[in-house]
Amino acid sequence: MQARSVDSSSRWIALAFIALAQLMVALDATIVSIALPSVQRALHFTNAERQWVVTAYTLPLAGLLLLGGRIADSIGRKRAFLIGLTGFAAASALGGAALDLRMLALARALQGAFAALLSPTALSLLAVTFTEPRERAKAFAVYGGIAGSGGAIGLVLGGALTQMASWRWCLYVNVAIAAVAFVGARRVVPRTPGTGDLRADIPGVLLVGSGLVCAVSACTSSYAPWLAFAAVVLLALFVVREARAENPLLPLHIVADRNRGGACLCAALAIVGMFGLFLLLTYYFQTVLHYPPVMAGLAFLPMTASSLFVATTLASRLLPRLPPRALMAPGLLTASFGMALLTRIDADTHYLTGILPAEICVGLGMGCAMITAFSVATQGISPREAGVASATVNASQQVGGSIGTALLNAVAASSLVPVQGYATAAAWASGALFVASLLATLFITLPTAASPRTGSAPQMQAPPPR
Repeated sequence: MQARSVDSSSRWIALAFIALAQLMVALDATIVSIALPSVQRALHFTNAERQWVVTAYTLPLAGLLLLGGRIADSIGRKRAFLIGLTGFAAASALGGAALDLRMLALARALQGAFAALLSPTALSLLAVTFTEPRERAKAFAVYGGIAGSGGAIGLVLGGALTQMASWRWCLYVNVAIAAVAFVGARRVVPRTPGTGDLRADIPGVLLVGSGLVCAVSACTSSYAPWLAFAAVVLLALFVVREARAENPLLPLHIVADRNRGGACLCAALAIVGMFGLFLLLTYYFQTVLHYPPVMAGLAFLPMTASSLFVATTLASRLLPRLPPRALMAPGLLTASFGMALLTRIDADTHYLTGILPAEICVGLGMGCAMITAFSVATQGISPREAGVASATVNASQQVGGSIGTALLNAVAASSLVPVQGYATAAAWASGALFVASLLATLFITLPTAASPRTGSAPQMQAPPPR
């Protein structure tokens, strides 16, 4: 009994360091966003170019996540986790020393590449470590709370660092976070053997990566129709390639399952709304309401608090007792309603009456929906494929973040009146969240995770080995 207790204690300590690393990945998608006005003045780039500070990070992260998950399964998850932390810290140091937009974009791209190894490794470690339904619900509540609110935490931290020190510390801070996570993970995260199969589906990596670049570029380029067409063709070729490849980057049975596929679609559309909110309100707070960076960051705090509260209390308790659809669909609908409230903002909107209710609704909805999406997307997967399954749902988020940032920035920038553009973009984000709630209703059909009849999580059957 004592050995079992120590083992259980070690697992929860390991969760703390895994969660810290995931927090770093989640907040880095937005920690620089709050500093964008300061970065833009320092490095002298245009409004049209500002979205690349965000998408230079999220695009490589989205395009390489599947490869990162495959590498984690191959070399062992603990080793991959430590490599990811080291590379992320080095890339962050490079970004902090950036002299122009090109150098900053390169550093952000390297951050995204190492995050593509780190993020699926973290989620797959959770998936294979916590298998008992109640413990799994608690672990995924922590992870989902971080994923749902990490972006907002990044905005708060980024605002404080920008105002009190410099925008460069928004990147340097990752070195300290990564160092703490590295030391802790090296001591307590269990070592897992890898499959040893390092064969990589390079054509698949190139097809999905170039397809995503075309999709994001189509949101801002004058060649949008051609780029959109190229994106569709390249991503279709990626699917064909994966269906025929001997060692596919993404085994199609992972997303062919309606529940996992539905969870990934919902996660992508949910992050479209979240990233749109972060980018638009960042500029609204600082350029319309004239908040200093630290106040602009703190203005997001109610959304962070509501998301963490619902994820770690309500959702974690209900997940083992209710069908996932009963949490995801209402959560996404609540977030959609919150975003719809922002369509009424103008130059005279008061924060307490016009912004705060929207933030709380979005936070409550996302905190409930995201932990359920992560759990569904990794449930029933064999340990050998935990890395690639984790990478798939993470890639869905980053695709949504990349396309959402580019699309909503383009919608907002197309208006001659900035505030009117922000309101229009909020309407688009609300629509994306509403569609996500419909997809959750239609696709997520799993029963209760722990039912009186089985007492355990339902298992989805993978196809036999090829």
